[in-house]
Amino acid sequence: MKKLLSILMTASVLATPVAFATEASAAPQHHETHKVVIKKGSWARGHRISANDRRRAVSINYRRYHLSTPPHGYRWVRIDNNFLLIGSTSGLISKVLDAH
Repeated sequence: MKKLLSILMTASVLATPVAFATEASAAPQHHETHKVVIKKGSWARGHRISANDRRRAVSINYRRYHLSTPPHGYRWVRIDNNFLLIGSTSGLISKVLDAH
């Protein structure tokens, strides 16, 4: 009886790592996916506009829309229904106004 009990204990000790290994390999693989959300028209002061938005931005005559004179190195652009005062080289948004 002791011999049988000893064999069963040894078998269970040896079988435990094998059981965990097969369980781990049978687990489903989860791949992380990142969802990209693009919010059009949600501009914020201090952020930079993307290269795509800079390409679709239309430079405007600020006097026509009664906007303030842009400082040196800045320009007014219109994207969708918003006026943005952006840095010409950096794309940094300095001011955001809604177009009516």
